[in-house]
Order: sequence, then structure tokens, then C-alpha cells
Amino acid sequence: MTTFCTANIDGQTIFYRETGPKDAPVVLLLHGFPSSSHMFRNLMPALKDRYRLIAPDLPGFGFSEAPGRDHYAYRFENLAKVMEHFTEALGLDRYAIYVFDYGAPVGLRLALRQPERITAIISQNGNAYVEGLSEAWSPIKKYWEAPTDENRTALRGLLSAETTKWQYTHGVTNIELIAPEAYTLDSLLMACPGNDEIQLDLFLDYASNVALYPKFQAYFREYRPPVLAVWGKKDPFFLPAGAQAYQRDLPDVDIQFFDTGHFALETHCVEIAEAMDAFLTQAIKA
Repeated sequence: MTTFCTANIDGQTIFYRETGPKDAPVVLLLHGFPSSSHMFRNLMPALKDRYRLIAPDLPGFGFSEAPGRDHYAYRFENLAKVMEHFTEALGLDRYAIYVFDYGAPVGLRLALRQPERITAIISQNGNAYVEGLSEAWSPIKKYWEAPTDENRTALRGLLSAETTKWQYTHGVTNIELIAPEAYTLDSLLMACPGNDEIQLDLFLDYASNVALYPKFQAYFREYRPPVLAVWGKKDPFFLPAGAQAYQRDLPDVDIQFFDTGHFALETHCVEIAEAMDAFLTQAIKA
């Protein structure tokens, strides 16, 4: 049974989902934009018999608190600090990370800080290489290069309900597999007062993640964590080349492509759960 919990972390209320035996190997599930732990609603029950699965909502996302921008700087470094303190509050000394989209730079920051705690990495369209960034990033890159009001305003279309739905359906062969409550929930939560500015701040700060790519790659080479890359090959944001690039630093990486888009769990949850179970069985045992 999945439980729905909260924890007070650095004065913020962090919402999280949890399932599985308390003494089982831990998997920390880190969501991306514009979603929340809701994206793991089907994956968690599929693996609950063998793993303890914990999926928090990042600050400003889902049902976690969204502190005002005058009290909290929405930067990926700060999101990672909250998640680090979250793992400590829950007593997670050793855990695998499932990183997707925004969850990748957050989770990999955790790995840089405390590499001894990471047992394995599942990267589902979780980018760590410049080759993985598609042309869809061009307007955001323009904002990095010139953080003007004009360039910030130009990105507001990425926050619309129509764009959110498109992120779920683009590249999907059968859109009848996409649960409408997924993109509807994301859109409703993003429409909360002030959340648009939070998301635009994070768009700007995403440049800090790209700047860390060399450090992420050095971590891969030094610590050789077991990595499974499960990738929706029609993702409009993170290209298949981003998955293949892991091979440069991790020759033993397991790369599996699926005929779907960005939110691969919406259409291929069963296949990804099976791949994870087989991978973790070997990785944790090793």
C-alpha cells in the first residue's frame, strides 16, 4: 500500500509517497518538470514487494510547499539541499536514485555530495551530456545568454496547459494510453499564484546544471555507479544521444530505448519496472 506523507525539511513541508518494506533496498524517485511524484503512481506498486520506494515532490512542485521567492531562491542547488536533508530526515543511508528530467541534476548533485550513499542510478530521460539537449532548448538557452524581461516573457508559453499536454503526448503512438489526470494535475498545480515565476526562475538556473555536466561525468568515471538508462526515444527535449553518451564514461551502462516520448512511464511502465527490477537485482547484489 502506498502512503502519502509529509516531512518538515528546512522549515518547508515536503510531500512524499512511500511504499514497500522498511528493510528493503531503497529507491529514491525524483520527478521532473512540470510533474510531481504523481508520475510514479503506477511504477511504485509494480516494485513494492522488493524495494522501499520513496517519491518526494520538489519544493514548488506537486503538493510540497512553495515558499515565496522572497524567502526561498528557486535554484537547483537549493532543491538538491532540501532533498539531501530529506534523505537524512528519513534515515536513508544507502539508496538508488531514479532520475527524470529535473530530477537528474538534483539527484546527481546528491551523488556528488555523498557518493558513498548511491547504490545505483536509473536515468529515465535524465540528461547529463550536452549531446542530449535538443533544439527545443533554444529559447531557454537564449534566456541564459541574455536574462532580459523580453526573453523571460517569451518562455511563458512553456507553462501553458496546452504545452503540458503536448509534453505528455508528443512522440506517443497511442495517446489513449495517456491518463488525462496526469497533465491536468500538472497544469492545475502550475497555475497556482506565483508558480509561473518559480518555474521561470528554474528555467534560468538550468544553465547551472549544464555547467555541472563535466563534474557529473567525472563522478561517473571515478565511482563507476551501476547505471540503467531507460529512454523515451522520441523525447522532444532530451535526445537519444544523451543516453548513448553515458557509454563514454560508463562502458557497462545498460541503455534501453522505448518507442515513446518524454513521459515514458505513462506508456511503458510495465517494461521499465521489469528492466529496473532486473538491473537492481544485479546492481545491489554486486
